[in-house]
Amino acid sequence: MGNLSRPNSNDATGTANRSRSVVPMSGICSRCVDGCTGNCEVFKATFRGRELLYPGPFGDVTAGADKEYPVDYSHLNIQGYALGAKGLGEGIVAGPDTATFPTASIETEYGWEKKVKMRLPVFTGALGSTEIARKNWEHFAVGAALSGVTIVCGENVCGIDPELELDNNRKVAKAPDMDRRIEIYRRYHQGYGEILVQLNVEDTRLGVAEYVKNKHGLDTIELKWGQGAKSIGGEIKVNSVERALELQKRGYIVTPDPSDKTIQTTFKGGALKEFERHSRMGFISEEGFLAEVQRLREIGFNRITLKTGAYSLRELAMAIRWGSRANIDLLTIDGSGGGTGMSPWRMMEEWGIPSIYLHSAAYEFCKKLADRGERVPHIAFAGGFSSEDGIFKGLALGSPFVKAICMGRALMIPGMVGKNIAQWLKEGKLPKTVSRFGSAVEEIFVNYEAVKEIVGPDEIKNIPLGAIGLYSYCDKIRVGLQQLMAGTRNFSLSTVSREDVMSLTEECAKVTGIPYLMEAYREEAEAILNS
Repeated sequence: MGNLSRPNSNDATGTANRSRSVVPMSGICSRCVDGCTGNCEVFKATFRGRELLYPGPFGDVTAGADKEYPVDYSHLNIQGYALGAKGLGEGIVAGPDTATFPTASIETEYGWEKKVKMRLPVFTGALGSTEIARKNWEHFAVGAALSGVTIVCGENVCGIDPELELDNNRKVAKAPDMDRRIEIYRRYHQGYGEILVQLNVEDTRLGVAEYVKNKHGLDTIELKWGQGAKSIGGEIKVNSVERALELQKRGYIVTPDPSDKTIQTTFKGGALKEFERHSRMGFISEEGFLAEVQRLREIGFNRITLKTGAYSLRELAMAIRWGSRANIDLLTIDGSGGGTGMSPWRMMEEWGIPSIYLHSAAYEFCKKLADRGERVPHIAFAGGFSSEDGIFKGLALGSPFVKAICMGRALMIPGMVGKNIAQWLKEGKLPKTVSRFGSAVEEIFVNYEAVKEIVGPDEIKNIPLGAIGLYSYCDKIRVGLQQLMAGTRNFSLSTVSREDVMSLTEECAKVTGIPYLMEAYREEAEAILNS
């Protein structure tokens, strides 16, 4: 299976083994020398302690687990056919002049009674209270709006807002950062996709759902099970005692305890440099879940969605079964192996069911309900997707239940790159990786004119380059997905099926239920040979 992981050495935590020989289980150098100057995790944790639990530097990195699993999406390959064409549209006769890849439609929709259409079958993972999301929001939101995809505003945005104002009942009365996030997306919304907001325990207590409905009229709200996709995740760090105490008073768990005099002394002395803010873990029951969905409907939300992480098969079954009973509109199932970097690092590496295993079980469970005639929620898969081939495989594996793929870091990186190109241009410090394409925005960004066509020649100057970057990345996904669909003779997403992928190993076939490639279409092949 290759190198699974090294528990004492990873770039995410800024650690490395001195020796080339490392004990597989512990990750400790096979020859640990007294006097070594480091820098394995044990060495660094000796003086920095709990800081080594998280990727860093905080606010400047995203991080994803790099553990190799026995089976992953690379163990599926996409089928290719030399005849036929599905989904061309009524009255269109299939042929070389009609079945061309640019005609493949990759639009999708989710929601039961009031549907949301998207130009691509992707949407952003939850961009919540993390510093990466806050400082890059304009790039992410404008890019998503122009691309016609949904953006998810994650948990705790109101709760950590320094300008948050609460009413006498300790409910949100004013949340400028939430207002900013919603308004930026809506300003450039093109009629496809939407902005929705997540709720965790603290958000519910603060009345976030009521606030975004009453002030902004949002149509969709998303519930969370647990805190973050990794059960304990989505932490933020703060670098002042005053800020830590403020968040503690708002009801958050803050560690180390900023009200402890010893901790305050340690911080003032310079050894302790930051505090962590944590949300509480959720505790779910079918009765409570159904009641909460009904409460949110009574507030006025047209769509209720649920995001769940890489929990056990029991929790997966609960999400699908209870989601069916509650008639939720979308269930996003996030497998282990993805990540945006705010969860404890070892939890990102070692916790939960990896994506392809979880997604295969989700298909199995959905099919059982559907075969009984029960309505299955629309499904989205998440957990490490980054390219059109992975998107195609996820849609095929989960067909016909999966309507979209939720992407985290892959939709964040273009926003950050575009933002940095703007800064490099300003400073005259374009790296060669960029300057080889030109020295002006119009030369560097291949989709600059396309975005200009959407917003107009006057407004283009207000579009952040990170948004053009995200639009460009989505354009690559669009064309690449059309090509893969055409190769499988699918010209509509609704015709993509499990028959369009094959397992490269027998173990993958066992996990996914997708036939081993030497067995896929074997009967059809034999029939031709015997005809």
